[in-house]
Amino acid sequence: MGKLYVLMGKSATGKDTLLYTLLHQKEIDIKGVIPYTTRPIRSGETHGKEYFFLTQEEMYELEEQKKVIECRKYDTVHGPWFYFTVDDGQIDLKKGDYAMISTLEGYLKIRRHFGKENVVPIYITVDDSTRLERALERERRQKMPCIAEVCRRYLADEGDFSTERLEEAEISGGIVNDTIEHAMEQLLLLIRKKNI
Repeated sequence: MGKLYVLMGKSATGKDTLLYTLLHQKEIDIKGVIPYTTRPIRSGETHGKEYFFLTQEEMYELEEQKKVIECRKYDTVHGPWFYFTVDDGQIDLKKGDYAMISTLEGYLKIRRHFGKENVVPIYITVDDSTRLERALERERRQKMPCIAEVCRRYLADEGDFSTERLEEAEISGGIVNDTIEHAMEQLLLLIRKKNI
């Protein structure tokens, strides 16, 4: 039986970069899981690569079909955005290992769906000043930058990933993403231990 590795962390901790690097490692065979969202597509993104970009109506149809494993709503400065995981056949733990990005709340629902023994949390951390710099730099590259949304996400992360919430989810420690090389070293070590 394979494992489902769920990368999570505050915004701009480098989760996307780490997931991309992990999925392109030759020494391990891990498949990626593409999540769904109702937020607008960003510059440089492709439907079906980073996310499946759907309308709220399409999301509601999937919910009616009982295919939504977990769903998170964010009240952004642009209105509500939903991020969700769908039971669409992407994950088959009988066929191997998978990795995806989610939130702490999402991880708990994914763990409930697939079983605690099959889901491995990976908490990514970065010091707050570096994280804010990364988030601002990413936002500046957008066609219509919205610094207010960066600030909203930054502050929301403090509650979403509080020490108490991490402890309740039985998550301790984490992978420090000070450099991609160091973070990948830690990540691969953790995966090798789980696959023994």
